Amino acid sequence: MGIADWPNSERPREKLITAGAHTLSDAELLAIFLRTGTRGASALDLARGLISIFGGLRGILKASREEFCALPGIGRSKFAQLQAASELVQRCLQETLLREDVFCNSRITRQYVKSRLIDRGREVFLCLFLDSQNRLIAQEELFLGTIDGASVHPREVIKRALYHNAAALIFAHNHPSGISEPSQADISITLRLKNLLSEVDIRTLDHLIVGEGEVRSLAEQGYL
Repeated sequence: MGIADWPNSERPREKLITAGAHTLSDAELLAIFLRTGTRGASALDLARGLISIFGGLRGILKASREEFCALPGIGRSKFAQLQAASELVQRCLQETLLREDVFCNSRITRQYVKSRLIDRGREVFLCLFLDSQNRLIAQEELFLGTIDGASVHPREVIKRALYHNAAALIFAHNHPSGISEPSQADISITLRLKNLLSEVDIRTLDHLIVGEGEVRSLAEQGYL
C-alpha cells in the first residue's frame, strides 16, 4: 500500500501541515523530501532504509552522490533535493548572524560553525569577520589541512581581516578525530593571533573547536 492510500492523519505531509514538523519522525521528514517510492516500497519505506544504511540523517547528508545514487529507487534528483535542504539550513543560520550580535548569540554561532565543519574529513580553519557591532561581515575557510592538522598563517589572517575592514574575529576549526578538546597547538596559535591582531586594533572574540559532541570555546575556558 502506497502513502496515498493511508489515512490523512498518517501521511507525513498532511501530518506536518496539521500537527507541525516537530511531530514527525526522522523517516517521515525524509520521506517528504524523497516524495515518491518505488514498486513495492513507499517513500517512507525508502526513508527508513536510507536511515538504516547510512546510520541516520547526518550520514545520509554526508554520503557522496555515488554512494547515495547506488541504491535502488534513489537518483540524482533526490540527492540534489537533500543537499539543497542542507544548504538552506546553513544559509538560514548565516542570515541570522548577519543581523545579530554574533558573540552574544553564541547558540546560533555554534550551530553555524558546526553545520559547516562537523563532517569534513580534514581540518578546516574558518574565520568569521565581524563589524564593530559584532555582526557578520564575511566568513572564509582560510586554511585546509590533513586529517590531523592544518597550518595557520597569521599574516594571511591579518591580511583578510584588513581586507574586510573587520573590527573583530571569531575563529573555528574542526577536529576530524571527533575530540573537541583544544590542543596545546590550538591554544598557542589562538594567543599568537590575538596578540598580532590587537596591534592593528582588531579584537579576537573566540576560537570554537568542532568535534562530535559539544563545540568547545576557548573564550569560555579562559584562554581569551
